[in-house]
Amino acid sequence: MSPPPTFSAYPLEDCNAHQEEIQAALQEFLRAGSYILGPEVAAFEREFAQFVGASHAIGVANGTDAIEVLLRALEIGPGDLVAVPSHTAVASASGIGRAGAQPIFVDIDPDTFTISPDALEALLVSPAGAQIKAVLAVHLYGHPCDMKRLGEVARDHHVVLLEDCAQAHGAVSRGRSVGSLSRAAAFSFYPTKNLGALGDGGAITTSDAALAEACRVVRQYGWKERYISASQGVNSRLDELQAALLRIKLRSLPGGLRRRRELATLYGSLLKGCPDLVTPVCREECEHAYHLYVVRTSRREGLMKHLLSRGIPVALHYPAAIHQQSGYAEVAEWSPPLPSTETVMKEILTLPLHPYLDEAAVRYTCASIREYLSEESVN
Repeated sequence: MSPPPTFSAYPLEDCNAHQEEIQAALQEFLRAGSYILGPEVAAFEREFAQFVGASHAIGVANGTDAIEVLLRALEIGPGDLVAVPSHTAVASASGIGRAGAQPIFVDIDPDTFTISPDALEALLVSPAGAQIKAVLAVHLYGHPCDMKRLGEVARDHHVVLLEDCAQAHGAVSRGRSVGSLSRAAAFSFYPTKNLGALGDGGAITTSDAALAEACRVVRQYGWKERYISASQGVNSRLDELQAALLRIKLRSLPGGLRRRRELATLYGSLLKGCPDLVTPVCREECEHAYHLYVVRTSRREGLMKHLLSRGIPVALHYPAAIHQQSGYAEVAEWSPPLPSTETVMKEILTLPLHPYLDEAAVRYTCASIREYLSEESVN
């Protein structure tokens, strides 16, 4: 096989693509002298809310804080449980714990890696169901959850449906963007995200005006007026400079999403029929955001070693589900069995995908996968 193509690094390539605009924004930031909750944050909040299709966006310091602030604003805390999949970034559970509530884990749909409505309903009718006040639906890897069915389950059992959109900027379900499909949603702008800052950042989106105002109060010490705390809040504010940079990147996000989908389609066509390999699916009436391109194979360890030896930067998202981590052993004890989660954790592998990746890199990756799996199937 010929030498490997270059696998460009994201988010560095994204930063380089916006270099001139970033430099201009930095100079304007230094000139303006506004550093905390200034005009750039206000403008980004308006623009991001419009992009999502929500009435309000509230900028916070990071995605974990977005979950915490949202739950605090909803007065979900000590003594309450929040249902969340175990197959997600640990930040999903961490934000719940920081609000004073406790996570309880729910199994996933093994085809889309998103929370299973049937598993959620079974949990809500179990003895633990009475303590569950909310469900945090994680649009993992960029695939929208089945929000229609989840909404029906949540309404039937009188729990609040919320979204974790940290990996799904620009994903669409039934013609509507994620972040507008529930009572409220949490976003992360960590640099590797589809919409990434040059540091930490996050936001909450909602069309509930009262909830939006409650989130604004919580994010800044519980202030309704300066220096006077009406309640116990936190300090979690989106940085003014990061807001300015996010405004720049937001304008190019639709193009980046198109490119991600093009590369995902190329992967799908080149890997079609490959032995012992399951490529990502997209539920009907959904548009995947492809934050990550995650395949499944029972030969994961050998394939991963083979691809890394070929210079292909594959990875595991994630090496362990949250309930399999020692820090959440107690939560695992009161959560139900998670058979689908435990099966996929042994098989998932993330292939390179971002808007600046050359098609030659995708073709090389697919050829290397076929080379290994085809030889293994013969042996």
